[in-house]
Amino acid sequence: MPAPISRFLSQKLRFYTFICIALLLFVHGYNLNQTFLQPFTTVQEPLTFTSFFEYFVANGILRFRIPLLFIISGYIYALKDNQGYGTQVKKRAISLLIPYLIWSAIGLAITWLWQQNPVTARAVFESKLDQLGDNRPYAAIGWGGILFRWVAAPIAFQLWFILALFLYDVCYPLIRWLVTKYPIPWFIFTLALWAYELSFLVIDGRGLFFFSIGIWFQKMNVNLERKPKWISMYIAWLLFIGLSVIKTFMAFELDPESKLTYALLSILHSVSVIAGIIAVWYGADRVVKWCMRRPEFVWLTGFSFFIFGLHAPLVVYLTRLFYIFFHTVPNYRLMTYLVVPGIVFVFCVLMGAATRKLVPQLYRWATGGRGFRTGMQ
Repeated sequence: MPAPISRFLSQKLRFYTFICIALLLFVHGYNLNQTFLQPFTTVQEPLTFTSFFEYFVANGILRFRIPLLFIISGYIYALKDNQGYGTQVKKRAISLLIPYLIWSAIGLAITWLWQQNPVTARAVFESKLDQLGDNRPYAAIGWGGILFRWVAAPIAFQLWFILALFLYDVCYPLIRWLVTKYPIPWFIFTLALWAYELSFLVIDGRGLFFFSIGIWFQKMNVNLERKPKWISMYIAWLLFIGLSVIKTFMAFELDPESKLTYALLSILHSVSVIAGIIAVWYGADRVVKWCMRRPEFVWLTGFSFFIFGLHAPLVVYLTRLFYIFFHTVPNYRLMTYLVVPGIVFVFCVLMGAATRKLVPQLYRWATGGRGFRTGMQ
């Protein structure tokens, strides 16, 4: 049976889970002309303070979040080896697949409601979020198209993370064997999948490397509370921030059709993300301790999964609604980027608190049982 983790490590895992999800709103609130971000995305508009700032934040310094969440997920899952494979998969089906379907349905319902008013319907149409490229009202798409989107192409696009995580959990025995028996070739292979955003069979390659790293940390009993002596925090922060700045400038200046651009931006992205994980994880212990001593912050962390499920497509729709009403205001794009994620965050927390209090069973199903206890879920 694995040894229990320390109280501080438990707090640290909980803290970063919440922070990574809260910051997700600023990534999905990105509102430049080309809204779909990949590591090698270039910017097809002039360099201004707004365009630089948004790209630097959304496709630069905040890119460490999802990899860190996968590391945390792999580490926590590896702690539960004593439960047995069948038991673990059954629990994950309840805590991941059911919430996936619930939040996918909620995303569809939100979209349908917004489509009933001409102004909000315009915001939905201009968001162009439909994963199948058909942005007609759902009344025109029909029940067959709606059901397919509910199961396979959710308008709540962030749910890819849940599906990918569940598939990793199903494949966990094989991943654990490869991590412990052939770590170097396996890490090289999965690192390439992540760096080039590739998939392996039905497995999404964007998180497999980091999920495997989390498993390896647990199986090798790596001390995640104390920084290794060989790590320089100065170099980690320098690479993290510095390469993000360089990558942002390059995204405006390099030829978007060049393979060299793709390679350079991908390399800069990969190094900056790994440096960012190291810098953020080992460089903010005082902040973690300060926050986790405050009951109001601990209370907020209980809504992490609810925020994750509810924030999109809302944050994108509200962004477009702000454009409709405030496009004549100077610097309206920057204002929207700074304000809308905060509004959606507060809304998600209030809705989460109300749902947990008034309809606790629905909250339990929608979050997979997360958010009722103060410890790690």
